[in-house]
Amino acid sequence: MKAKEKILVIGSSGQIGGELVEGLRTIYGQESVIASDIKDLDNDALITAAPYETLNVLDKNRIFEIVQKYEITQIYLLAALLSATAEKNPMFAWDLNMNGLFNVLDLAKEGHIKKVYWPSSIAVFGPTTPRVNTPQYTIMEPNTVYGISKQTGERWCEYYFNKYNVDVRSLRYPGLIGYKSAPGGGTTDYAVHIYHEAIKHQQYECFLSENTSLPMMYMPDAIKATIDLMHAEAEKVKIRSAYNLSGMSFSPKEIALEICTHFPTFKISYNPDSRQQIADSWPQSIDDSAAQNDWGWKAQYDLKKMSNDMFKHLIK
Repeated sequence: MKAKEKILVIGSSGQIGGELVEGLRTIYGQESVIASDIKDLDNDALITAAPYETLNVLDKNRIFEIVQKYEITQIYLLAALLSATAEKNPMFAWDLNMNGLFNVLDLAKEGHIKKVYWPSSIAVFGPTTPRVNTPQYTIMEPNTVYGISKQTGERWCEYYFNKYNVDVRSLRYPGLIGYKSAPGGGTTDYAVHIYHEAIKHQQYECFLSENTSLPMMYMPDAIKATIDLMHAEAEKVKIRSAYNLSGMSFSPKEIALEICTHFPTFKISYNPDSRQQIADSWPQSIDDSAAQNDWGWKAQYDLKKMSNDMFKHLIK
């Protein structure tokens, strides 16, 4: 059955997109997974390896053209403006994050595709949300345009499932950390930068304060969770807004201490900027028991195991 699936990944050049494309092509084959992004990637490995299409997610006709061309059955919609970047251009962020989602959900509603993946985020929570072991169902009053768009998107995904039987699935990603791509403008990006700076300069100035603990996840866990959710039998996917997802939680101080076990002379300093206010409105830890119980989710990486793997690959 998997061999018959044809998958379109929209936003494939972002932080998660390249690794998701790679993971999906391992399962479905090179020609069955079409990468796409608004960028014209002439020399990128995504096109030299397999199909790539230049695509603006706000162009519904272009999406439909690609769906017909490749006989697409599933879309993974990753294109979005992230938290810190979205605050600089809120109206464009709203347009991109919401109307891109509608374009894909409508194609599914009209019967052109069978299944949709759309990522949510811990940004759906806000300063009034319980911050420790944040429940699946709780107060959600986001105070960023990114969080508002993600919370709204969750409601629309659930609505399209209930009203039109659209098979749409979603995860609330925590901060994502990986070595294969650059960060995309998020509040948790320090946890990627810090590894690069440790190797290059053995020092790092963090834009969050030292004890700002946030939920994080290593990219291999995020890719595994995404694919596992999409492979789960429909009856096991009981939440059609978005599942809480958790890997680990740590602060800049804690990750710096772990890095010092690899680079004893590493130094960290702190200069909080506008992203501190965003971080202060987010949870410190996440309860993802619903994902564990419904479709068997379990994280494989903690801070130590992740750091070992990050340095192994980055030093190469």
